[in-house]
Parts: sequence; C-alpha cells; structure tokens
Amino acid sequence: MTTPATTAARALRDFDVRYPLVRERVDAELRTRAAAARQAIGPHSRLGEAVEYALNLPGKRLRPFLVVEACRALGGSEAAALPAACAVECVHTFSLIHDDLPAMDDDDLRRGMPTCHKVFGDAVAILAGDWLSADALRIAASAGPDPARSAAILAALAEGTLAMIEGQAADVAGEQCAPAAERVSFIHLRKTAALISASARIGALCAAASELDVELLSTYGRRLGLAFQIMDDVLDAVATTEVLGKRAGKDSDRLKQTYPAVYGVDASRARATEEALAAARLLEPLGQRAAALRELATYVVQRER
Repeated sequence: MTTPATTAARALRDFDVRYPLVRERVDAELRTRAAAARQAIGPHSRLGEAVEYALNLPGKRLRPFLVVEACRALGGSEAAALPAACAVECVHTFSLIHDDLPAMDDDDLRRGMPTCHKVFGDAVAILAGDWLSADALRIAASAGPDPARSAAILAALAEGTLAMIEGQAADVAGEQCAPAAERVSFIHLRKTAALISASARIGALCAAASELDVELLSTYGRRLGLAFQIMDDVLDAVATTEVLGKRAGKDSDRLKQTYPAVYGVDASRARATEEALAAARLLEPLGQRAAALRELATYVVQRER
C-alpha cells in the first residue's frame, strides 16, 4: 500500500541517488570540454589553463542537475540534456569568476580553492569569464532536439544571463544604500533566480515538452532560485568560512542588500522554506516523475553550504 510517507521516502531515495550521479556525469563532461578548450585556445596565454581551472573547481552543479532532471521529468533523456546543462554551468562559472574579482566582491576563496584571479591575475580571470560566457552560447545554439528548440534554449540562456548581470549590477550599487525590501527582491530574482529558472526551462525544452510544461518548470525554477538565494544570505550570516568554502560574513562586511539585513535571519529562513514548498507544490501534476525535483527544493533550504 502506497502512503504519503512511503512516497516521500521513495522521492528522497531518488534524489539521493540521482544528484551525485548526475553531478559526477556533469563533472566528467565538463572535464572533457575544459581539456578540449585548453587545447583549442593554445599555448600563447594562460587563458585555456584558467578556463580549465575554473570549470573543474568542485561545485554543487545545481543548475545542470536542474536541466537534466527537468528534462527527465518531462520524458526526455539525460543524454539529451547534458550539452545544455554544461552550457548553463559555463555561464554560472563565468559569473563566479567575475563576482570574485577585486572590483566586485573581492574574494580569495571559491569552493574551498583560490579564486581564479588569485591564481591567474585579474586580466586572465576576466578573459576566462568572457570566454566561458561566449562558449555557453555556442553550446546552447545546438543543444536542442531540433533547430526551433535549440533557438529557444539559446534565448532562454541569454535572457537568464542578462538578468543575472542586471542583478549583479544592482547588488554592487546596493552597497551604497540602506537595506530595502524592493531592492533585495529585484537583486535576488535577477542575480540568482533568473538563471535557475532558465535552467528548469531549458531542461523542459530539451525534452520537447509542451508550452504549458515549459512554463510550469520555469515558474518552479524561479521560486526554487529565490529560496536558494535567501538561504545563501542566511548561510553567509550564520555559517563559517570552513563550512562554506568561501569567506563567511562578507555580506554584512560589504553592507550587501540581503534578506537577513531587511527581515532578520529567522524570517529569512521562513521565507526560504515558504518558497521551496511553493516550488515543490507546482510539480504535483507531474507526479512521481518529478520526485527528484521536489527533493531538490528541500535540499536548497536544508543545505549547510
């Protein structure tokens, strides 16, 4: 007999198996692409080395996991989603390289390792980010099951990237302003939620899903992305550098616009949980096919880093 408890336990098992498996496969694909990029770029600069270093830093791979699992939930295959998943991770990696620069957040650590500019210098790090952003679009341009959906994937990735950059600009400008709810919402929905929403949308497009399902997954991704960023704010406030793998407490040091700065830590945790639960509820029409995606919503608010 199937009960809500047994269904939830099965969903958790699905996630516990799928997440590390997909992450391992994405890592392998990124290593292959990074090595090919280094060879193609050539020996006349350290650009290829910097691209390879940044892509191979250990990460959660949440965005590519979301691409793959959104595709699978709507009847597609992991293989069909993997190129697009790598394109999304290239954009995310580019954003991290630039975010860590002295002119931005000025971070020395990323994923427990020295940041790209600390290893290769500012100029090469900037160019590595630029290269990855262009390569992501190149990959996306042929990542769909047909030309029309490849074009839609490319558009979704470009729109998510543009919104991310707009959010980052507002984040930097917000350091000169008092914490404000409207500004925090603008930053979080663009800087983080937009690319996570694009990841879910792209996964649906890889599966050649209906327009209704594409929009459903996009909305799920937006709420998931907001939950993720709010929890990032909370973790920066309460966790340690050793646990995070990056400098803790930097948001308050730089007077960042964050949910805890506006609402406090407890209210921020509650809002993150609310958004995660709302994201999971959106997937109810997909049933057991979306089990891993529902558990992903739980993961983003229960993680420690």
